[in-house]
Amino acid sequence: MKKLKIGICGSGFAAELHVEAYRLTHGYEPCICAVASPSQRAVEFAEKHGIPHTYTSLEEMLDHERLDLVDICTPPNLHVPMIKTALAAGCHVICEKPLTGWFGDPRTPDMLEKVTGELDSLKSAVEQSGKQFCYAENFVYAPAVQKSRRLLEATGDKVLFLRGEESHSGSHAPHAALWSANGGGSLIRQGCHPLTALLYLKGCGVRSVICDVGSLVPELTEEERRNIHARPQDVEDLANLLLTFEDGTKGSVTAGDLILGGVRNSVEVFTTGGVHLCNLSQSDQMRVYHVDDTKLQNESFTEKVETRRGWQSIFLDESYARGYVGELQDILECAAGDKATPESDFALAYETIRVTYAAYQSALEGKRVTL
Repeated sequence: MKKLKIGICGSGFAAELHVEAYRLTHGYEPCICAVASPSQRAVEFAEKHGIPHTYTSLEEMLDHERLDLVDICTPPNLHVPMIKTALAAGCHVICEKPLTGWFGDPRTPDMLEKVTGELDSLKSAVEQSGKQFCYAENFVYAPAVQKSRRLLEATGDKVLFLRGEESHSGSHAPHAALWSANGGGSLIRQGCHPLTALLYLKGCGVRSVICDVGSLVPELTEEERRNIHARPQDVEDLANLLLTFEDGTKGSVTAGDLILGGVRNSVEVFTTGGVHLCNLSQSDQMRVYHVDDTKLQNESFTEKVETRRGWQSIFLDESYARGYVGELQDILECAAGDKATPESDFALAYETIRVTYAAYQSALEGKRVTL
């Protein structure tokens, strides 16, 4: 069994998901040697997961550890320099979504041009490194999306329309409210998931986009927004994106921070010969009903659900069903030299970000943007 030494950047929500998912991979021995994070919770995170070494920065970790793979689970405004640093140190890289973004003034008219320039620079760094890069887009690796891909390959049917959504009641993370940390709001934080899946399944580029965004929560009273976690300061909490692909077919993406009842993750594929409805969540594998949920607060039902009372849909295998195990299995195979390129590679990440900022430009200008 091949052993791969891994260093994780970050100690928050995404890092927790990755550590748990590494334990469910097979055929390799993923050894998480260190975590790099300036957060005060980093030591607690390392102790919880049995990670032997803790560092305050990626550079410090690379100075002390000989790593095969760097796993980047930090806020997106840190991604590009970390990717370049890890590649320069001779490490393979897996990076959480979104790959990068524009973190300056959200009303900058040429943000698409600026982001594309950064993407091109990063593309050169990845290609020149000779190392593997995996974009940690779990939607791509969700079993339902992978099954849809196989059905499309088997039938040869033409994809006419795709529809995707990720919506919930808003992030608890304070930085989610700030454009400077995320490069946008619900569209880039949530919408990037279904958007990447649609690009992956369609397999061709985007010709043009039309996008509308809004910030609804700030207009609500305290009473009206009591069940919504989102508190946007300069980002959108609802986005609707329409895509026209290079072959003239269509797609749509919805991303919101206003939706109660748990996370809504879905991809729908409409072809000349069939329909694929991929419900990543909510799951209907198990339904339960409880009158009282006071003793159930530590039991996992589904992400972002506001109550455990009444009828509930329970996720039984979230790490698999939402693609976390699949994405880490893929990079382990690539890093070990057993696979040429990941399913979710740099090209897919590049196109996701390019389309996202064409969408923001469309929303800013109030018109269709051609790519």
